[in-house]
Amino acid sequence: MDTSEAKLYDSLLIVVAVVGIILLYYIITIIRYQRRSLRMHKEKIQAEIDTLEKERKRIASDLHDELGPLLSAVKLQINSLDTNDPGDQEIIGKSSTHIDSIIRKLREISNNLMPNTLVRKGLQKAIEEFVNNNQQIYGLQIKFICEKELHLDQHKEINIYRIIQEILHNTVKHAEATWLMIKIVIEEDRLLLMTADNGKGFNYFTKVRDNPGLGLRNLQSRAEVMGGELSCQSEPGKGTMYTFEIPV
Repeated sequence: MDTSEAKLYDSLLIVVAVVGIILLYYIITIIRYQRRSLRMHKEKIQAEIDTLEKERKRIASDLHDELGPLLSAVKLQINSLDTNDPGDQEIIGKSSTHIDSIIRKLREISNNLMPNTLVRKGLQKAIEEFVNNNQQIYGLQIKFICEKELHLDQHKEINIYRIIQEILHNTVKHAEATWLMIKIVIEEDRLLLMTADNGKGFNYFTKVRDNPGLGLRNLQSRAEVMGGELSCQSEPGKGTMYTFEIPV
């Protein structure tokens, strides 16, 4: 190789090295930008969820601590009315019954907004209570399986509980199912939440593409903010299965 060829070869090497460095710089920049965007997106979702949970907690507290005692006082005053008129007594009895129904409904709403059991006894007990209550309300056969005791941070417990709430709501409202299975499995450094029903099912990809309802968006957002993944298997007439893989 003569001198001119050697110089040309050296020049080509320099050009290739410079181009390689520039490409590497752009690749690193793009990766950093994507990671930063993903982090900011998660932080935004977490902030929205935190705001929603705080508002739910505030409303639940108002219902339980203010409206509940107020209605109880009204009921006490109504029942203390002294009358011998059968018509008035009937009205008092019906009014007292209606107030009892309103108080029970307020407790249900307050508990759905922020379950006391979730705060006091943790996720597992809260799910068991939620399942028992909703079986009675909707007549849906629900089986909850969790073989290991759960020890999670509060954010994950709330998000998982909300996911189960949303799935049950969707099952009751849309699936026309007669049974629902909820299973939680702990495998080393991950938690698997799996649900299945025998409802009418739907085309998941078409649903997400054409009409991503609030329920599906909520499920995706809560899985994403926990650093987890959501997969769904559903076909018309074949029920629906959700699987959430969540790092712990």
